[in-house]
Amino acid sequence: MSRSGAMDLASGLGGKITKDEVKSAVDEYEKYHGYYGGKEEARKSNYTDMVNKYYDLATSFYEYGWGESFHFAHRWNGESLRESIKRHEHFLALQLGVKPGMKVLDVGCGIGGPLREIAKFSLASVTGLNNNEYQITRGKELNRVAGVSGTCDFVKADFMKMPFSDNTFDAVYAIEATCHAPDPVGCYKEIYRVLKPGQCFAVYEWCITDHYEPNNATHKRIKDEIELGNGLPDIRSTQQCLQAAKDAGFEVIWDKDLAEDSPVPWYLPLDPSRFSLSSFRLTTVGRAITRTMVKALEYVGLAPQGSERVSNFLEKAAEGLVEGGKDKARSLKETLWRSKKHLMKLRSLKSSYAYEEMLKCV
Repeated sequence: MSRSGAMDLASGLGGKITKDEVKSAVDEYEKYHGYYGGKEEARKSNYTDMVNKYYDLATSFYEYGWGESFHFAHRWNGESLRESIKRHEHFLALQLGVKPGMKVLDVGCGIGGPLREIAKFSLASVTGLNNNEYQITRGKELNRVAGVSGTCDFVKADFMKMPFSDNTFDAVYAIEATCHAPDPVGCYKEIYRVLKPGQCFAVYEWCITDHYEPNNATHKRIKDEIELGNGLPDIRSTQQCLQAAKDAGFEVIWDKDLAEDSPVPWYLPLDPSRFSLSSFRLTTVGRAITRTMVKALEYVGLAPQGSERVSNFLEKAAEGLVEGGKDKARSLKETLWRSKKHLMKLRSLKSSYAYEEMLKCV
């Protein structure tokens, strides 16, 4: 089961970082980011260290507040956050045509929430690729509890240098993970290399909109907050991601902003103006209680020094995501984000035969 109590949160804070080194890890992590004056070049050149520190520091908070699947989802009226997340994962599996017996790769799998859900939904074998030791340890334990250890496993590696032979997987997907890559073309090329000829890669990608204005101080602040609170070296535009996929060798057969037709805004779980009992910990009141609890646990020594600062920069990300999302609702001129969700479905062009037609939208 996911960790749900205060002591579970405290025991997981810092991940594999020793408790007396958490504060210095927070110091180093914050120095990378523009919110504190850090440079994009440093984030990209040191992405492995930066992203590993981020997930060691943030994973326990994610699991405590969000569950086992660390991503957003487009959502229907009357649907809970957890229900929308599962449907989001099922939709991805259906887009890929995942079937029993297929060998599937989850790139940047977190603690394996989507991996387990897709494996149970499709009866495929799913391998999770992750470069964070703490998340893999948690994922293996959750696989054992869920009874999927026989069909799901984890490999610790950098997705820029995958330890797999060419043409290994029947399908590959990534959910809000390849946004951590310092170079999207290089990342997509590795995915292309390990994917079998003619098969598909589907990705939910974080994308900045065409309306983002780099000289707009408000837009820049929001972008910096999101990069800080989500361990991102940069946030790329939809067109940059699509072009990177093509440059890596893929044929883009379907892409869509899934937020455009969503009756419930993707950022709603973090919106301070709403209240929800089903996802209480994500509300303003719930986050305030968590913040106070973490501060108290740190004060009495049950949580390591620096824990409250991790809570604070995660809250900065939440504020930035909500502010950016609401800007679209108010005015296209002032919008920062077209959506938090952008799905691309990409077919490998390694095969020599042609396809009769493009896949239609499901």
